Amino acid sequence: MKKTDRTIHEELALHPLQSWAWGEFRKRMGVDVVQVNGWQLTFHRIPLTPWTVGYFPKGSVPTKEMVKELTVLGKKKRAIFIQLEPNILNHSAFSIQHSAFLRPSHHPLFTKYTFVLDLTKSEEELLKAMHPKTRYNIRVAQKHGVTVQEDNSDRAFEEYLRLTAETTHRQGFYAHNEKYHRTMWQTLRQSSGKAQQIAHLFTASYQGTTLAAWIIFAWKDTIYYPYGASSREHREVMAPNLLLWEIAKWAKQQGFKKFDLWGALGPSPSGEPDPQDPWYGFHRFKEGFGPDLVEFIGSYDLVINPFLYRLYAIADKVRWAVLTLNKKLFLH
Repeated sequence: MKKTDRTIHEELALHPLQSWAWGEFRKRMGVDVVQVNGWQLTFHRIPLTPWTVGYFPKGSVPTKEMVKELTVLGKKKRAIFIQLEPNILNHSAFSIQHSAFLRPSHHPLFTKYTFVLDLTKSEEELLKAMHPKTRYNIRVAQKHGVTVQEDNSDRAFEEYLRLTAETTHRQGFYAHNEKYHRTMWQTLRQSSGKAQQIAHLFTASYQGTTLAAWIIFAWKDTIYYPYGASSREHREVMAPNLLLWEIAKWAKQQGFKKFDLWGALGPSPSGEPDPQDPWYGFHRFKEGFGPDLVEFIGSYDLVINPFLYRLYAIADKVRWAVLTLNKKLFLH
């Protein structure tokens, strides 16, 4: 039987953000999606201009041939630059030397680091590797009768949206809107069978109230934790701790080998993450489960138009400075 374009593409895809379904989701959001040579890129128009910015998340190692082809594609799409964030682990033998126009990104979107739980370990080994406080919090949730389940129903998704709005408002984060979440969920949970289902929704409930809801992506031998939300109510029952643990056990039963917790802070000059970083709390929560800290090769900009790139980088820096200031004013 001849393989379809989708089958060939997904055999090459290293990450759920390179999956065919993710491309369909982005198309439904009105984004220009290009699938070529097993790569999946998006192009985003800069308002009030004819120019675009390309984005190539979680792809393969940038080769000399890839850089050439992406440069041709970028010119065709009138891109100022294409941001590449390869799903490739960092190691001393790797270096980016294929083009004078490929440089470290001025504004990475993915963190360079993430935490990964090794699901090939036994439950006993995983528990032993946890911080004592994390193990204690899991027992607290169990004693309080917190229940965790996979629930892909419409009702559960509405609870997820409710908690997402609550969490975003509480933390003051910039987050995707409701249309984004609905379209993503409707696209990625659809499949012809369980094995092809990418998005799974898990909830943690206490006394009939949903306290936490996470969307998990499943791709090849790995599950990912890209979206999660929780309530301030009943924080004493430690629902998120049990939620992560039960998802890890579910993944082990399904045969997955790794649990990517989707981001971590890297070491500071002192060797430890900065406690003042707004993501420090999330980092510490994930770290408590004893995962491996994994480093990727980082984010790179393939510059197509050097002059406009310099202007764009300056404007983007100013934009984020203003957004950060507004956030601080909002929180105070």
